[in-house]
Amino acid sequence: MIRSSFANAVLVVLAIGNGAFAAGPAIIRLWPNDTPGPAAVVKGEEADFQKPTDRLVGGKTVMKVGNVSTPQMHVFLPPQEKANGAAVIVCLGGGFNILAWDLQGTEVAEWLNGIGVAAVVCKYRVPTSSHGAPGKWQGPVNDAQRALSLTRQHAEEWKLDVKKIGILGFSAGGETAARTALAGGKRGYEASDDADKQPCGADFVILIYPGGLIDKDKDFKLQEDIVVTKDFPPTFFVHAADDPVPFQASTALFAALQKEKVPSELHIFGSGGHGYGLRPDKDPVTHWPKLAEGWLKRRELLP
Repeated sequence: MIRSSFANAVLVVLAIGNGAFAAGPAIIRLWPNDTPGPAAVVKGEEADFQKPTDRLVGGKTVMKVGNVSTPQMHVFLPPQEKANGAAVIVCLGGGFNILAWDLQGTEVAEWLNGIGVAAVVCKYRVPTSSHGAPGKWQGPVNDAQRALSLTRQHAEEWKLDVKKIGILGFSAGGETAARTALAGGKRGYEASDDADKQPCGADFVILIYPGGLIDKDKDFKLQEDIVVTKDFPPTFFVHAADDPVPFQASTALFAALQKEKVPSELHIFGSGGHGYGLRPDKDPVTHWPKLAEGWLKRRELLP
């Protein structure tokens, strides 16, 4: 079982060694006091809720962290010789009920570190789904914005380029990432300390099978509250046509970005379903990290 407390919130910010956290990630509590915005509706202690009957992904189980009432950021820095100054806030999926911790979190951090990018896994509050919109996503968006500001506050220490800090999200985390970008740097909460003096917007966005962005009862159009402007960051999309989370969530936002001439790239695959993370299998969609790496290079975010 995993437990949250103030004691482990700033769990020894581990020695950095040769530019990486040698003993594991640094774990930093996002909020010094109460979490602003709708709180997680927890029923018990933080825990892994996976069951023996859960489906395997890529032949492996998926860790499902729930009852997260103390949001944190887990910071994974790449080896110094690989680091290129870019960083990504990672927003995990889980339907605003749980967080797919390894599948869409720590494994993503490993991939990002492998291409020289710092990874900040945002352990945002869950569950919030019972709040309905906008309450279900407002708290997680606040957590993501705070993670962006804290990352910029530590940019010099972690050797980051403050103009190369993006956000990546899967499924519900994709909605969190998209809505964080849509906010355009305008906080969903009152600034309270020095960290909040840092910008809370993303410089680029990667959305993998994002959910919650469209109204299925209105011809799969974007939700009425989603207003895209030319200031939306450059965005990369991946979705499968047979995903139960409609691929129109990606195509509708992509079309809106194209209308505003926002640099964006969309990949729709014929099959692959949902929730594959970056565990490769027979479906070409599961090899999306190579496509994303190419896009990052073309955007000059990687060497």
